Parts: sequence; structure tokens; C-alpha cells
Amino acid sequence: MKKIFFSLILLLGLSFIFIGCEERVYVFRPDHTPPSVPKGLYSVTGDKEVRLYWEENDEEDFAEYRIYRGLEDDEYYKRIAITNVAKYVDRKVTNGITYYYAVSAVDEDGNESDLSDVIYYVYDTPRPEGSGVIIRDYHQYPQASGFDFSREEVLNWKDEDADIYLDYDADYDVYFLCVTDKYTDIQDFGYTKSLDNVNVSPDSGWSQLGWVEVILGHSYIVWTRDNHFAKLRVNGFVWSYGIVFDWAYQIAEGNRELAPRPQHKEGYLRIAVKR
Repeated sequence: MKKIFFSLILLLGLSFIFIGCEERVYVFRPDHTPPSVPKGLYSVTGDKEVRLYWEENDEEDFAEYRIYRGLEDDEYYKRIAITNVAKYVDRKVTNGITYYYAVSAVDEDGNESDLSDVIYYVYDTPRPEGSGVIIRDYHQYPQASGFDFSREEVLNWKDEDADIYLDYDADYDVYFLCVTDKYTDIQDFGYTKSLDNVNVSPDSGWSQLGWVEVILGHSYIVWTRDNHFAKLRVNGFVWSYGIVFDWAYQIAEGNRELAPRPQHKEGYLRIAVKR
């Protein structure tokens, strides 16, 4: 009887304890706030590729970036990639075609930000390039003194397709880069650390003589007779009166874009996208 009596007292006490406790209700509110819009998007022009870079998002619940691309006449931007780092290389491009890009950020709950650069959109036109090309003095090696950017080929300076050729002045030990006709222009862009430091072709500054002195480490811009732009950087001098250079050529007619830079064009971005 004592055991039953004390058991009843214990149960009664516990009942009072539970009745006196407050009931706690936990409410989980869904997250509908998207991350901030990625900032600082810019493109780097390459040969059959476009490299994209932007500033990293710092939200704790950040999950991924979504890359969008369109052409000038497209009604929609289409998603082409997903990445979790603030850079992307688009290799599904064709040289000479202009592509337009935007980036959004997504958090762990699937909330997606607006597209980057809604006022200024980023565009890029990939173009062919090459390195280690050697041309020689046209007096002594006429067959290997000229270069045609469109054919990406060393040829005779008298070839009708040659854009430039090399002239060596033995009296002064000086090299000159010369254009092959009066409809082709050339200018000395000055010293650059690499060929990538040449952004776009300037509007002015062309040589009135049709030639420029070759200086080690300098970059040069060529405006061809058929309205294309090219660049080259002299990396060294070689035996038998020659120079070695890297080059790039824009196959899109009249397009001055040659190298890495933030490529912005005034105008409103078409916000419509296909996700």
C-alpha cells in the first residue's frame, strides 16, 4: 500500500510540473531574400574563348553563380553554366562573333539575384592569336619577310596579301616594320609588359611614313586595307636579321577590340532570360 501511495503522489507532482511549464512553439520562416547582385563583371578576349571575372559574393548562405549569354539579336539570354567561383571561361564561342554576358548569384535556398550589369552589359568578340612568329629582313630574305594576319602566315613581302614586312638598315643597325601599301596603317603603341596590355585600337596616332622603328618590348597596331585591326608585340631579335613577335587579329570587320579589358556598351540589358 505504501508503494502505491507514494507512486500516486509522484505522478500527481509530475502533473503539476508539466502543467506549469510554458509551451514553446518554434516557427521556421522560409528565406526569400536573394544574394546581392554580382559586381564588377568584365571579360578578357581570347582565341576561341572568352574569360569572365567578377567580385566574389560574401553571403554566408551563398551557393553558386549562374552564367548567362546572348547574341545581339537574341530575344532572351540563356543560361550556359553554373560555377561556385568568381570566374568562368566560355570556350563554346566562334572567333569574330560578339557575345553578351551577365551573371547572377544563388543562395542555398534557391533564391536568385538579379543579373549583373543591368545598365551596362558586358560583351566580347573573341579573335585568333599566335606567338613566336619570325620574319626577316626583306633585302636578304624576301620570301620570309612579310606577314598576313588573316592567313596567319609568313610570306614574301611582295605577296598581295601581306600586311607588313621587315626592313633592316645595316648602316644604323635598326629594324623597321613597314606596311605594304598606302591603304594599310601602323603605329607604335609603346612598351607593354605583354600583348594583353593592348586593349583596343586607338582612333589616331598612325604613322604618316608607312613605317615604325622596331623596339624590343613595344607593341604595334595595324589597320589593314580591308578594315580589320591587328596587334603584335616584339619579344626579341633573332639571328640572320629577324625579329620574333606575338600577334592577334580581329576578324570582325571594323571591330577595334583586340585584348583584355572591361567590355561595356551603353544600353539597357535585356532582362528576359531562359533559366
